[in-house]
Amino acid sequence: MPELLNLLLVIVLLFNFLMLGTSRLRAVIDAAAAQGILLGVAYLAMHGASGFRALALGVAMIGIKGVLIPRILRDALRSQGIRREVEPFVSFTTSLLLGALATGLSVVFARTLPLAAEDANVLLIPASLATQLTGFIVLTTRRKALTQVVGYLTLENGIFIFGLTLIEAMPFLVEAGVLLDVLVGVFVMGIVVDHISREFSSIDSDELTELRE
Repeated sequence: MPELLNLLLVIVLLFNFLMLGTSRLRAVIDAAAAQGILLGVAYLAMHGASGFRALALGVAMIGIKGVLIPRILRDALRSQGIRREVEPFVSFTTSLLLGALATGLSVVFARTLPLAAEDANVLLIPASLATQLTGFIVLTTRRKALTQVVGYLTLENGIFIFGLTLIEAMPFLVEAGVLLDVLVGVFVMGIVVDHISREFSSIDSDELTELRE
């Protein structure tokens, strides 16, 4: 089981680098969708045998974060007719270097924590911290509002990975509430993207600096 979980988490980390290094918005959305599916599979691998509650949450996560939310983002992308993230605040090369630094520091920091024996042998904590930092980098260094939505999703993915270490202590309603919060957040951000597009014929978030009362 630790080997399978570590493999899934390594793939999640690789998708982090894909998000940081590509200019294609469709690829960024697909990477976030793949992360959602992988985390749902990881949850099922860890807790799928615990009963219907765990099975339902894992399937719901795959459906919401791996299928529904990416579909909403792809529809928004098609409606805007924009394919690439052009001239981000931080270059893609620099973003990759920041991602590599964040991943390395996450691994080093995780080794200093007093983890339980079952958690010390898996990459849950390093992957969680690295994914959260990746989401923060995407959220703050990209101009397109859709890419920033993906940054928000990636940040939440990192939080969910950390929650896998505590999942036995979390009630089902809290777990389901996290997924619903993500879904609501994406809908709100979708409305913001739509308003930016209608007002400025663009989804560059820096256009918001031109808003006046």
